[in-house]
Amino acid sequence: MGTNGNIIRKKDLGFWQSIYVPEILKGLRLTITQMFKPKFTYEFPEVRFKPPEVFRGRPVLVEENGVERCVACGLCSRVCPALAIEVQAGETELAKERYPIKFEINMVRCIFCGFCEEVCPEEAIIMSNEYLLAFNNQVEAVFGKEKLLKSAAEMRPRLEWLKVNR
Repeated sequence: MGTNGNIIRKKDLGFWQSIYVPEILKGLRLTITQMFKPKFTYEFPEVRFKPPEVFRGRPVLVEENGVERCVACGLCSRVCPALAIEVQAGETELAKERYPIKFEINMVRCIFCGFCEEVCPEEAIIMSNEYLLAFNNQVEAVFGKEKLLKSAAEMRPRLEWLKVNR
């Protein structure tokens, strides 16, 4: 698209544009400018990376007053491009009617895209600022509710950020 909204067709390109020389030179210029910027290194694990508010770490389930927010609607599992989330619903006597009997995320498959966070109507699944994940085998990488549940008080900064930026 052109700057004025018109579609640029291949026949409208000049000779140099059609062989992409200006675009290659722009890419080289960007690479060269990055080469001369100051470098930084974190001395991990002594110095830990402090993630910004927009960071998408591992997904967690939010619980309030000992009760999880999730109503087992299954939207997160449907929207997950990596098919990493599995939800099975059950009935309850509480006001919200449904809850997840089984909620699992396969962290090997998870691509940390944040789609589950965006689609959740209850803000029950959110992306945390945790980035340290290590597994010895595939079984350890499947996180059930016991590993996913975090209190709303603990996740307050992310929940506040979502209210402002959603």
